[in-house]
This record gives sequence, structure tokens and C-alpha cells, in this order.
Amino acid sequence: MAPEPDRRATLAIPTRGEVNRLLVSAGVRPSRALGQNFVVDPNTVRRIARIAEVGPGDRVVEIGAGLGSLTLALVETGASVLAIEIDRHLTPVLRAQVEPLGVRVIEDDALRLDWSAALGEWRGSGPGPWTLVANLPYNVATPLVADLLDDVAAIGRMVVMVQREVGERLAAGVGDDAYGAVSVKVAYWARAQVVGRVPASVFVPRPNVESVLVRIDRRSVPAVDPAVAPAARIFALVRAGFGQRRKMLRRSLAGMVDAEHFVAAGIDPQERAEELDIEDWGRLAACLE
Repeated sequence: MAPEPDRRATLAIPTRGEVNRLLVSAGVRPSRALGQNFVVDPNTVRRIARIAEVGPGDRVVEIGAGLGSLTLALVETGASVLAIEIDRHLTPVLRAQVEPLGVRVIEDDALRLDWSAALGEWRGSGPGPWTLVANLPYNVATPLVADLLDDVAAIGRMVVMVQREVGERLAAGVGDDAYGAVSVKVAYWARAQVVGRVPASVFVPRPNVESVLVRIDRRSVPAVDPAVAPAARIFALVRAGFGQRRKMLRRSLAGMVDAEHFVAAGIDPQERAEELDIEDWGRLAACLE
């Protein structure tokens, strides 16, 4: 019996010329609707794999695997990789590139995927065993990250490459210009930080936006105890507050929060939504019981 190939061996990750040849041979043009910008620099995808801190025995899911450049960098680490790709025109090329190396490929839309079936049920305590690594199109990055934090506890860590403005919103805290409702959502479930920048020159086609890498580590327990204030109640307040972010809380939350609730939570009703952190929102939600 032939020995299994060593996944940690250096693999031939496609360069710019090879990516262009793969696209031509497949008869595929990058889709603007799908936000397709392919990384053509092996050093960049290996850097992302290092930041993800995965290796032998780890389970990694990649969204938007495309032509498999980042997939191959993840395989090099020795991790087990599940690659998800929505584009049926790209999937045959992706399969040819990575399935011989043991990668499982699913052709599906990550926003509609049955994640329990794909990853397996996770009923353990604390962060789940999967790491998500992805180059996410700007138009799906925010809802996808939010949905995964809400619904897919099996994913314990994320390293995502996104448009700079999106990344700054995901990782923002009180006092940051980018701080908003999604920042509070992320802070409830996880700790996030921008961990690097990615130049436009490493993509084909070259995007007109800056990109950053964001690392998101799921908390062992939510920032606010669900027994004290359910997540749904907190997020309902957050949506209302940031929906009229220029207004004082006593106006943006009118009909939801009364004067005595602000007093009980120790929050000034003349403050605005961007002045409250996740603990503040939790105290306010708890007072509505």
C-alpha cells in the first residue's frame, strides 16, 4: 500500500499567471455579482494560514474557496479542510486542485448551508472545534459572520479577509468611528481584532477597496449571561438604538425603555447608542424583565 502524502509538504500554490491560466482553461470570468477576487500571492495565503494557527488534528472550513489557493495553504499545515464554493463553474477546477489531497468540497451557498449537516452537531461547552478561514466578498461578510456567531457554535474561531470598512466594524469598540450594531453583536459572542492588511495588488482582478484580516475568537460564554438578559432582547434594543444612532437613547428607545429602566441600569438616557458597550446593553436589557 502506498503511503499517504504528507499534507505538510510545500504545495504548488497558484501564482498570478497560473490563476489566469486556470480561469482561461475553465472558461470562467471572475463574477462581480459574487464578489470574486482571487488571491494570486502564495505568501499571502500562507500568512493567513499562520494567523489562523491551525495544524495537524485541527478542522478547518473555508468559505469561497475559489481556485483553491488558500485551501492549499491550509492543507500545508496538516489540518483537515472542508471547502465551500458557490460557483458551479469553479467547483470542477477546485475539486481537481484539492480533492486528491483529502479536502472535502461542498458546492453550496454559505448563507443557506445546513451547517449542522456539514460540520456535525456541536453540543460541547465553550468554543467549538472548527476554525473558519475565508476571503469573504464585502456584500455577504457582515450577515454571514453575524449568522455564524448566532447559529453555528461549532465554529470556535474565524479568520476572515474582508473589505477594510467591514473589518473595522466587526472589531470596533466604544469610541471607534466604525462602532455599530454589528460590533455589539460580535462583542456579545466573541473577541475580535484586525490583525493585518492585505494589499490590492495580490488579487485578480484587483479590487477598488482595501482589505484587512480580522480574527474572531468565540468566548467560552457570551459577554452577558443569557439567564440575566436573553440575546434576542439585547439585540432588539441594539437594533433600535443604532437604527436612530444620532438620537439620544430616550428617543431612539422610546416605547421600549422607560425612564425607570435607565435609572436601574445606571445609564444616562441622553447618551447615544455608540456610547454603550455590550455590558451596558446587557444591563439595560436585564432591567426590562
